[in-house]
Amino acid sequence: MNRQLFEQNVLALSATDPRLCSRLSAAETTRQCYRFIRSRTGETLPALADPSGAAHPLHSTVDPRREAERLTATLREEGYLVFLGLGGGFYAAAALEREETCHVLVIDYNLNGMAELLSSLEYIPLFKDPRFHLLVDPTPSTIEEYLLNTYKPVLHGGIRVFPLRARTEYDQDRFNAAGDALKSSIDSVSRDYSVQAYFGKRWFSNIIRNLPMAEVPERPLAPVRRVLIAAAGPSLDLQLPRIREERTRNFLIAADTALSALLNGGIEPDAVISIDCQHISYQHFFSGFPEKTLLFLDLASPPALAGRSKNPRFFSSCHPLSQYIRRQWRSLPFLDTSGANVTYAALSLAESLGAEQIRFYGADFSYPGGKTYARGTYLYPYFEKQQSRFKGLEALHSAFLYRSPSLRRCQNQDTPWYYETQSLKFYRERLEEKAARSKALLLNERGEGPGIDFPEARDGAAEGPGDSRFGGPERELSLFAPGRPRGSAREFLRAYREELGALHSFSRESPAALTLLPVAAAVRREYPGSDIQGIFTGSRNWCLGALDRVLARI
Repeated sequence: MNRQLFEQNVLALSATDPRLCSRLSAAETTRQCYRFIRSRTGETLPALADPSGAAHPLHSTVDPRREAERLTATLREEGYLVFLGLGGGFYAAAALEREETCHVLVIDYNLNGMAELLSSLEYIPLFKDPRFHLLVDPTPSTIEEYLLNTYKPVLHGGIRVFPLRARTEYDQDRFNAAGDALKSSIDSVSRDYSVQAYFGKRWFSNIIRNLPMAEVPERPLAPVRRVLIAAAGPSLDLQLPRIREERTRNFLIAADTALSALLNGGIEPDAVISIDCQHISYQHFFSGFPEKTLLFLDLASPPALAGRSKNPRFFSSCHPLSQYIRRQWRSLPFLDTSGANVTYAALSLAESLGAEQIRFYGADFSYPGGKTYARGTYLYPYFEKQQSRFKGLEALHSAFLYRSPSLRRCQNQDTPWYYETQSLKFYRERLEEKAARSKALLLNERGEGPGIDFPEARDGAAEGPGDSRFGGPERELSLFAPGRPRGSAREFLRAYREELGALHSFSRESPAALTLLPVAAAVRREYPGSDIQGIFTGSRNWCLGALDRVLARI
């Protein structure tokens, strides 16, 4: 083993991943995980040594570089490439020679084996390329987190995964787990990107129009102990008496879709939360809005919604412009809305308010018995206005129900039959994942849907009836309140406009440039043949125009 070569490789890697370098420096290089042979073209190849002592070359023994070139020749517009196994680095090197390649991720296992490779082969050009990244012995969650943080379809285009067969076959369990993690994260990014492509411009427009209302001073909210969350599933119809009974001992948060159903049942919630950027959200408030009820709005919500309440409270989500505003102007409370549905956001709100026990009502995440929403929700009066002699109420409801191509009929021993779609199943599973991380005791009032798999009570979680819906003074909890704004909304928007106007090309180092990504997804959808510079220019110019229109009115 060549110690000098090892140190040169590690030095090149240290600029981008010093923690991995520390781990490699402590690894052993005498385990003989690999043997090294020569190809016909004179290249040094790593060959994996199995327990019997046999050596298995990881690349072509004739011409490994030519083999790598043929592999990358199959690529088209994919800019984000993942290789399972490093080997001699031939695949990664060939990928980085392409102009279209924006990012190369290599995943490998066995730290000692990796140290052997670095002691025998030169990887300095790979490690010095800012587009290259190496993960050694990552957990599936580490892989998912890395991909979610780095893969931007609007910038990278497509993504491809290439297994180094001779390497992955030797360690199938771990590489299979890596493949599953990659698929899960790619699916998540794809869903998010699809939403950005449709709503990117609307999010941006709503956010900048809401800022003048978001600079109003707000009193901090005291923590709460016990919370009821009302979703708008059909089971809510049967659960209204129970909510009415528990109402005085609990803080009631309503999803915006459930507000009218609660009001029709004579129940005024303490709070309503809304995250949808579409104007149709306004229809959830046609039944009126109670004077004492708090309204929690995503900063990207339609500006018209804030006018429905005397107590609107804005919060920020993961939208890059919302995060930019938190850092540069006002630290609005952050709520996790990554579950992509309002019930998930309501759980985030309850946790942020310090709830110890949270009970869900109407959280069906399905269409039990073919029913879509609880009575009194916006869909019923909306369809009543749309009906005609040729298309009655039943036909309108049926068309709404059967509009999804993924609709399927389900039934289990504990519940009657129900319809489920891929989206509803995804929402339920994301809520269950969040519940597994929650410190509160989560309970679900069983309805007619598939139910929610919540974890059992943890130590310290509040159980029993409790004596108050509000937390006692002994609880050490941060208050739910925004920070003080740094200047007026107009001043911030003018400074932000100047920063965007000074950008002439996309830079990942510019926080302002990152705020354009959702808009860029929408521009790419409208102009699919555009290059990155064209997409950036179109996105920036559209945003500058939107900012000018808002600044002219405030």
